[in-house]
Amino acid sequence: MKQAVLVFAIALVITLAIGPAVINYLRKMKFGQKILEIGPKWHMNKQNIPTMGGFMFIIGIAAAVIIGNIVMGEISVSSLAVLGLAVAYGAVGLVDDYAKIKKKENAGLTPKQKLVLQILVAGVFVLVLFLGSSGLPQLWIPFTGISFSWPWPLYIVFAAFVIVGADNAVNLTDGIDGLAASVTLPVAIFFVFVGFRRGDMGVVIFSAALAGALLGFLRYNFNPAKVFMGDTGSLFLGGAVAALAFAYDMPLILVTVGIMYIVEALSDIIQVGYFKLTHGKRVFRMSPFHHHLEMGGWTGHKWKEKQIVALFAGVTVLFAVLSFIGVFHRFGA
Repeated sequence: MKQAVLVFAIALVITLAIGPAVINYLRKMKFGQKILEIGPKWHMNKQNIPTMGGFMFIIGIAAAVIIGNIVMGEISVSSLAVLGLAVAYGAVGLVDDYAKIKKKENAGLTPKQKLVLQILVAGVFVLVLFLGSSGLPQLWIPFTGISFSWPWPLYIVFAAFVIVGADNAVNLTDGIDGLAASVTLPVAIFFVFVGFRRGDMGVVIFSAALAGALLGFLRYNFNPAKVFMGDTGSLFLGGAVAALAFAYDMPLILVTVGIMYIVEALSDIIQVGYFKLTHGKRVFRMSPFHHHLEMGGWTGHKWKEKQIVALFAGVTVLFAVLSFIGVFHRFGA
């Protein structure tokens, strides 16, 4: 427990400390966010707020994880593997953010380019899982005692699909001030407690660092935001969440603990699909779902950003508690 608290504090302090310098540098380099004109009109006042701010919590997490491993007196392969996947996805986001800035528009990499890079990164991570395995992978169904083996070829396809899907779902959640960080914070805390329950201090260290760094980042990202995490940050978070789920051999737990990511992704899929099938009709005022609420939802009531963040974070906390109950019984008394 002391190690987790120490790592949490280190990540929090470092992120808070470097925040002003990172923001000033991004402003100096004119790395500002471009806002889509089709979105809520009041978002236009966010134009040119510095993006790529995810750097501050990535640095905080990396430093805390390294220090945590030193304090443990041994190298935790699990914590470094999770950090590696997250950083790799953060690098994909960095390329995308830089392309947006260079083009001076909201579109960076093409969807195909981004997908290819995401699949490649997921493939390398799954390969590491395969090389480090001693048998067939097990897939546990949450809230049941059911667990079954998969042949590696099928599991590799499944894992790549889940990792890339989770990464993009978290990315969709990063649409208003503080939303992605506020939703991912309770997810990180959930994985801290799962790690204690399972006795895996390596992954506990990463999860605690993630939680501390996100809390520090919210100091600058909560409404009204002084900086955005950009794809650099959101893709890093997606990679981190997916990697933690696979590190614990429970990828399907993302269905519950990551419920708001799924809501965001499904709303986007439904919107696009319905629009194409009906030649222009929409289910939502705008997707993903947080924009639908912003623009009046189905009732006409326009939710404020802080209200949406509170709703999404609150639902995530509830489902994180329910998810932990299921995990608690899985690992026994």
